[in-house]
Amino acid sequence: MKHKFIILALGLGFLASSCNDLDLVPLSEASTENWYSSEEELLMAANEFYKIGYWNKMNQGLLEQATDNFTYRNVNRCNLLDGTVNGDGGTENWYPVEQWQSNYKCITMANTFLEKSERAEKAGVSEKILNQYRGEAYFTRACKYAVLVSFFGDVVWLDKNIYIEEAFQKGRTPKKEIIPLIYQDFDKAISMLPVSYTGNSTQRFTKGAALAMKARFALYMGDWELAAESAKACMNLQAYQLHPDFSDLFLMNTKNSIESILVFPRSVQYNILYDATATKNELPRNAGGYGSYAPSWDLLASFLCTDGLPIDESPLFDPHNPFKNRDPRCTATIVEFGTRHCSFDFDPHPDALKVMNYKTGKMVTNQDTRANAQYTSFNALLWKKGIDDSWVDNKQKVESDYIEIRYAEVLLTYAEAMIELNKIDESVLEAINSVRARAYGVKSSETDKYPAVTARDQKSLRQTVRLERRVEFAKEGLRYMDLIRWKLATKALNTKNYGILYPADILRDKVTSKGLWFWPTTPQIDEDGIADFSAMEKEGLIQVLSQRKWDERQYLWPIPTSEIIINENMKQNPGY
Repeated sequence: MKHKFIILALGLGFLASSCNDLDLVPLSEASTENWYSSEEELLMAANEFYKIGYWNKMNQGLLEQATDNFTYRNVNRCNLLDGTVNGDGGTENWYPVEQWQSNYKCITMANTFLEKSERAEKAGVSEKILNQYRGEAYFTRACKYAVLVSFFGDVVWLDKNIYIEEAFQKGRTPKKEIIPLIYQDFDKAISMLPVSYTGNSTQRFTKGAALAMKARFALYMGDWELAAESAKACMNLQAYQLHPDFSDLFLMNTKNSIESILVFPRSVQYNILYDATATKNELPRNAGGYGSYAPSWDLLASFLCTDGLPIDESPLFDPHNPFKNRDPRCTATIVEFGTRHCSFDFDPHPDALKVMNYKTGKMVTNQDTRANAQYTSFNALLWKKGIDDSWVDNKQKVESDYIEIRYAEVLLTYAEAMIELNKIDESVLEAINSVRARAYGVKSSETDKYPAVTARDQKSLRQTVRLERRVEFAKEGLRYMDLIRWKLATKALNTKNYGILYPADILRDKVTSKGLWFWPTTPQIDEDGIADFSAMEKEGLIQVLSQRKWDERQYLWPIPTSEIIINENMKQNPGY
């Protein structure tokens, strides 16, 4: 039983050494005893680092569900929002267990590769090839430990193969000791990996990816100097640019964008697809989906108006037409009412009982209003980002690239780190403005065509860059760690999740018949960008769907219970 737990939790089956001296390996066949001895074998082994499952387990939709950007009907989709997460695993608590297991398995492969690749060196494989693949292993190990430290704090540090018996004695290494080791691995990767590849290797790990991921980790750890330095080095490579069209960047037909720094391709041909459950839940019901995964009202409220002001300050904002005069990323992220989406008009109004089906040219029953379909979006919103007709045309088989990190994040990482250092100069404003201007489809120098950032005081710019990250990276999985590192989870995740009144007769009586659709009034926005809908709630004009409950202990996740049971030296995080 002990062996079973260790193999599941740390993947140490890969690390265990043989306990006998019998040599039964045919020299003419590949095995663990003679593998890693040629360039071809190194390539095949290194390809294991690119399995998408090791990278997207806790990003994009899955981790977004643990934030105030997301809603799922009238429940909290993730138990992190119920304050009930623990290390026991299972359907409700898979977040920490899956994260622990997946990352250690990948670390195990990297360690094995680094040890065994000496065989290829002895066999005469060129130093250039060896360095590239070793760089990929160092990069993988650095990224996976960066994730573990970010979620769990102190973790078990393994940089070589060990015996099972030794594994049972391993305790957690202090986070402060692991962080420099992670930076060292990133630095080795940076020195070994090329800036770019040619031919069929264009999507392998690069120097830019190592710099970008190092910058992200340094930002998460509050190492501002290092974050700014690494982000700037990535920018100086001049290997990346912002994709011209923000909306187009995330679509299924966009491959290998100039903005993508670390990307993992999906493929219908090889049955590597966007999560089928998410696909079904994000598509509108009119198009054959469920319309149940939705952006929250909190997120809709966060986009600035075109004058650069929040909705509770801008004279341009109309709560009855909340998509008008907003940052273009608003309608690129959330489906605007009355617009065509997945071949149908999208209109959740209770009186919109029929809508146009553009494929048939006929009016059909509107399944995206709760007046007709009880279980469509409870807050009347749907995700737009990355979703278009191709999802339906391709029979819900979605092969959009999985983007782990893109150039816009590097720019905003640089800006945030420099702001925290209070080293605010033109380069900081340019980094923010270039991202914002792209959303408007203009150059950053065309300041009369978008609300350019001009303030230079630290407090104001800190709020600006935090908001910019939220609206730029919505649905990409970055919001959770931002709330953790900014210590805003306590505020943002102890809020109510709101939606429209139900049934439709009540909504008509209290809201639409009085001209109060969509929002009866304008929610207030505090200095941290958190929306307050309580006034509308008190008047009985909106409905509470769920209550987010954040437990302070969750700033660190629990160590999986199986690890605690089998190893007396493995101590649990506080509060679990």
